[in-house]
Amino acid sequence: MADILHIARRELKMGFRNPWAYSFLALFCTFSLGLLLIHANNVVEGYTAVTGSMLSLILYLLPLMTLFLGSFSLTSEREDGSWQLLSTYPIGTLSFVLGKYTGLAAVLLTIVAFGYGLMGLVSGLLGMAFAADTYFLFLAFSAGLVLLFLTLALFIGSLSRNRWQALTISVAVWFFAVIGWPTFLIAGLGLLPYLWIKPALIVLTMLNPAELVRLFVVVKLGGGSVLGPEYYQWVEWISRPGGSLLFLGVCAAWVLLSILAVYWIWERGRSRG
Repeated sequence: MADILHIARRELKMGFRNPWAYSFLALFCTFSLGLLLIHANNVVEGYTAVTGSMLSLILYLLPLMTLFLGSFSLTSEREDGSWQLLSTYPIGTLSFVLGKYTGLAAVLLTIVAFGYGLMGLVSGLLGMAFAADTYFLFLAFSAGLVLLFLTLALFIGSLSRNRWQALTISVAVWFFAVIGWPTFLIAGLGLLPYLWIKPALIVLTMLNPAELVRLFVVVKLGGGSVLGPEYYQWVEWISRPGGSLLFLGVCAAWVLLSILAVYWIWERGRSRG
């Protein structure tokens, strides 16, 4: 536990010194405030055009920010020789991976919290009606994206040899999971027999953290009807009293399995020298 906290504190210091973090913070705050000003006379509650636009903005920006910061953090350990030095100390590989995840998650969640705090302050000063449940759902949506995509970022950083390779893979993963997902999903499901479509849709949605978190928040905002008949079962189980707990369980399993995969990669590399 002490090793995890030591690595996490080290990552916090490095994260808050990273100019990329402040660049993404400024970009996130600018676009969020821009959307609030555009819709200053509307009530921000439930699933509307306003909340749909804000969800799209968050979905485009936060995963990309998380992939960049997370993958660069791990690749820099190899490039700068920090990992070679750390591996000479009695620090377990799992402690190293968990410490990196904890520290990076704290940095990213601080950025998100600051952005939403500024958004809430400005909306209050402008006298805008921002429903509390909608506000906290947006915060949960952003936190979920950060925590799930951070495991992908660590996985990318573990496989990449340098920052340029991490940058290329991160952009490719972001494009596939966020921008090109509807096209790839429709094209892939169109090749399957009809009876396989719904099971394949469930599996593919579970494998894409952006889609998984987006569906949950859209349903919680009351916009389940816009998803189409293929997602009726999703709307049903998310709307149940235990739907939120089930969703948290799926996310926890996602994070756990991803961290174990990252641990296996680093432990394998450590044993081979």
